[in-house]
Amino acid sequence: MQVRFEAAAGRTAPPGEIWIGDDAALVADSGGRPLLLATDLVVAGVHVDLDLCTVADLGFKAVMVTVSDLAAMGGRPDHLLVSVAAPPGTDLDGLGSGVAEAATATGCIVVGGDLSTAPVVVVSVAAVGSIPPGAEGEGENTIPPGQGVLTRSGARAGDSLFVTGPLGSSSAGLRILQAGISEEEAAKGFGSLVQAHRRPVARLAEGDTARLAGATAAIDVSDGLAADVRHLADASGVGIALDHVPVAMGATDDEALGGGEDYELIIATAGPDGLVAAFESAGLRVPIAIGRCTADPEERTLAGSDLPHLGWRHLFS
Repeated sequence: MQVRFEAAAGRTAPPGEIWIGDDAALVADSGGRPLLLATDLVVAGVHVDLDLCTVADLGFKAVMVTVSDLAAMGGRPDHLLVSVAAPPGTDLDGLGSGVAEAATATGCIVVGGDLSTAPVVVVSVAAVGSIPPGAEGEGENTIPPGQGVLTRSGARAGDSLFVTGPLGSSSAGLRILQAGISEEEAAKGFGSLVQAHRRPVARLAEGDTARLAGATAAIDVSDGLAADVRHLADASGVGIALDHVPVAMGATDDEALGGGEDYELIIATAGPDGLVAAFESAGLRVPIAIGRCTADPEERTLAGSDLPHLGWRHLFS
């Protein structure tokens, strides 16, 4: 798809810019200032079951999954465009409230969008973001395009791999909701898992902190750890040797490896002690070491065995 789009345009990304292939695109505006661009969509019946979640949850999730792509680059969202296609009678006020809550939580503003009818609810979000100033206080306008951001392709052999939190919460939350547990029971024993599925959180502070700490690469866990760590390894041309997978309380090993939609960050770094210290200094959860990058670009292992092929695959056939 990337080759087709670039061929159709008759252009490839100029030096310093990042087009299709990473979590977000990095481009320069007319004044040479770097802009991060990301878009995503949430479709009822595909990404959200409206028998188990509200339209407000759907709107919240649509914003967070888009903003998460900026978090994976170490950026921040500034403005959003939100387009909605939905059947007549859809609670647009409720949907809008979820969008507004997520925008407020992530510090960005909805500045436009579009509205149309469709057989099911679809929310498409486009985010425009920036690169926060660095630790030395340099301004955003001084950061050249292509510099100061995390990419999928920057990891090197010998880098340590971390994840920003335990995995499998969203998938476990969906399993619990599908089991027909009442809202009261879910809130008592499984509230955090259900919340993780309905209202995921983009790890913006973690991405920014990792960038400033000199991390070499990052990706958010949207398709599942087993799939997304492969995306990072493929883009970087390195092997992956995972030691273990941190499993969220109440989740299964398979949910942690392949459930997806956790939106934690996988981070590669040549300075693991510095990364941990930076997270501690920022008051964030300490990232969890999960393995390392290796020199064999074909290696994909977990505890010495082949890494399972789990996770979401984007297929249209």
